[in-house]
Amino acid sequence: MSCFAGKVIVITGAGSGIGRSLAQQLAGKGARLALSDIDSTSLQETMSSLDSNAIARNYQLDVSSREAVFKHADDVTRDFGNVHFVINNAGATVVGTIAHLRIEEIEWQLGVNLWGVIYGTKAFLPRFLAQREGCIVNISSVFGLVGFPLQGAYNISKFGVRGLTECLWSELEGTGVRAVCVHPGGIKTNIDKLGRRCAGSGIEETEFDHMAETMLLTPPDECAADIIAGIERGRKRIVTGHKSTSLAWLSRLLPSAYPTVLKMLARSPRKTVAAAGTIS
Repeated sequence: MSCFAGKVIVITGAGSGIGRSLAQQLAGKGARLALSDIDSTSLQETMSSLDSNAIARNYQLDVSSREAVFKHADDVTRDFGNVHFVINNAGATVVGTIAHLRIEEIEWQLGVNLWGVIYGTKAFLPRFLAQREGCIVNISSVFGLVGFPLQGAYNISKFGVRGLTECLWSELEGTGVRAVCVHPGGIKTNIDKLGRRCAGSGIEETEFDHMAETMLLTPPDECAADIIAGIERGRKRIVTGHKSTSLAWLSRLLPSAYPTVLKMLARSPRKTVAAAGTIS
């Protein structure tokens, strides 16, 4: 019997990509789902895609709002009685060099990708600790393992998610609560369509689309299946998706020299921007 059967699972960014695939597959395992997204239309499409027997509720949510996330935790607890898993999946990207990114663009990026995860963790962790049961799954990225040019703000956010989650590995020992850090690689999601490009990115829209088509290859269904299998096996770190394992080993074996290797592999720093689609 699946460890998810009958469990209440919160998934942010469930309107598309990895979040939608997680919802579909976990519904098939008998989980009870609290699904949220900032886009209510796409979220409703996810709800409609679930099996008719699925137990799920949808919530419109901006994860960059502390008040909204904490209210969401209260709402889910009220509607379901308790919560067993929270998957902090919602994310976005902005493309540009650190020199050209405006502070406001970096703040927007961190608001969604990093503060959204912090809020989700802080909102549900006290509940998990009180019941001595729970699992926090934070979606980082391969860009939380290596720093890519033109992805500085995204790198900051995903390295932050990694640091937060790895800290929890030690702090939660013996509490009955665990934390999982996920590092997806080139996942074929719509982030290349929804992401922002700053004025100094130097990337034309057609060029960006072409690179996304050649680099974002792993279907979200495969990524979601890897995440679910990793959670079931008790993994602390889950690496999944196109080029993810190679980048993970590159960061370990050449911690200082990997930027040079990345440029050689990509032949141009511009080509690395296509790997931005590593989240929902």
